[in-house]
Amino acid sequence: MKKILAEDLWFPEGPVWLPDGSIVLVEIRRGTLTRVWPDGRKSIVAHLGGGPNGAALGPDGHIYVCNNGGFKWAPDDGRLVNGIPADYTSGRIERVNLDTGKFELLYDSVDGRRLCGPNDIVFDEHGGFWFTDLGKTRERDLDLGRVCYAKPDGSSIREVIFPILKPNGIGLSPDGKTLYVAETESGRLFAWEITAPGELKRVRGAVPIPHGGTLIYTPGHFARFDSLAVEANGFICVATLGTGGISICAPDASGAEFFATGDPMTTNICFGGPALKKAYLTLSGRGQLLEVDWPRAGLKLHGY
Repeated sequence: MKKILAEDLWFPEGPVWLPDGSIVLVEIRRGTLTRVWPDGRKSIVAHLGGGPNGAALGPDGHIYVCNNGGFKWAPDDGRLVNGIPADYTSGRIERVNLDTGKFELLYDSVDGRRLCGPNDIVFDEHGGFWFTDLGKTRERDLDLGRVCYAKPDGSSIREVIFPILKPNGIGLSPDGKTLYVAETESGRLFAWEITAPGELKRVRGAVPIPHGGTLIYTPGHFARFDSLAVEANGFICVATLGTGGISICAPDASGAEFFATGDPMTTNICFGGPALKKAYLTLSGRGQLLEVDWPRAGLKLHGY
């Protein structure tokens, strides 16, 4: 079964299912963290400004937001346009109190370099979080991306992967031993072995990849990857732009299947509901939140 749970969302992204059955998500174009209730009602939790993108529930019950700092938008239909708004200073990681709507800045730089465009985030079993910094695209050039690891109390952040091309979706395997990152422009899904909290093993093969990841999946046609979620069985579900849907990839690179939505700007997926067998997809081109009966259970995330 599929149903539209909410409409008139201004480029929704970063869905997070909460135990009370509601979904919090970001509206990038509106600059808000918004709550969608099971009956479709919407309420704004916080006006964050900039470009709130990925979100995750932290172990303290707060929502942690990757804020890309903002984009320029086409005036007609909300399509993303290459360029940086006049009020852009940097990207940032913010912590939001769901009860009060108050939010605070945790990080806006790493190793003395500003965060350019934080995008997606996932917590690990140790209470820290991984996040992608996709960077910014300008008229004639773009930033190299990176992946960082940080603590939720604002005390520690470090760059772990650099360089990487437009890193977007990020997730962990069920046993917490593998990190997955999807590259947007290449349409590739990579994996790294986690050796300790915030530390990775890099593969150096015959034709080494600069960031040391292992290629898990890339479709046999042009596609761009966005955010991702992981099923309880370890399969990785990557929101796929252009073709419009979810690429479901085996962790051993043995193959994939595709769930079509009809919206070329299908940007994210999370799991919730009884036994985590509901999937919630952000259809950003249409401004909708889609609820789907998923054939398999999603992975229970740390922080719940």
